[in-house]
Amino acid sequence: MSKIALITGASVGIGAATARALDCLGYSLVLMARRRDKLENLAQDLSSTPIIIECDVTDQQQLLSKLNEIPVVDVLVNNAGLALGLESADKTNWDHWDTMIQTNCTALAFLTRQLLPGMVERNQGHIINMGSIAGTYAYKGGNCYGATKAFVEQFSMGLRSDLLGTAIKVTNLEPGLIGGTEFSNVRFEGDDAKADATYQNCQPMTAEDIANTVAWLVEQPPHLNINRIEMMPVCQAPAGLAVDKG
Repeated sequence: MSKIALITGASVGIGAATARALDCLGYSLVLMARRRDKLENLAQDLSSTPIIIECDVTDQQQLLSKLNEIPVVDVLVNNAGLALGLESADKTNWDHWDTMIQTNCTALAFLTRQLLPGMVERNQGHIINMGSIAGTYAYKGGNCYGATKAFVEQFSMGLRSDLLGTAIKVTNLEPGLIGGTEFSNVRFEGDDAKADATYQNCQPMTAEDIANTVAWLVEQPPHLNINRIEMMPVCQAPAGLAVDKG
């Protein structure tokens, strides 16, 4: 029997690319996102028929009811997440902070907690959390988003500590600048000009770059856990500390 992978935020971008990559490896897929039409379009590109779950990962009651519809999960890809705004902390919209915390932290932890007991009982599984370099390197306007990704990093390490003695793997995947997805369009609330400016005069990574890394991770031998992978395009590097001389 083929292994089963559950991917959140699977409708577009990294989630959709990961679905295609794992489909090529023979995985059976459970695809979760809010937009059913996009999930159904994605399903047409796959070699096998996935289980489609139309669900908002921040709605815990809805999520619990949907989990009853799926089989056991071998690989959980916690991909759903977002950034909103790029204002300084004193000018940001609180609703943006709240949405990022609920999506990037609470929903990720809640879903993991629901699936983890089954993985422990079977002594098998791989949790791949989609972190970010923003969890390590602060930048102007990244305030709450960076904090949520720092949570993902620490949560991943905590899981590894708790799961010592089991065969369950945990990986925090930490990408930098990625183009060709909805990430910046969502961050700037549909302002395509602002989104496009993010990638001007540089070649960012693609969703397929990240998906190929996920595919590599799940192909590693059972005794090997990859704790974290930090990825950047060559046009990006840690900028160092800022100094105000004004």
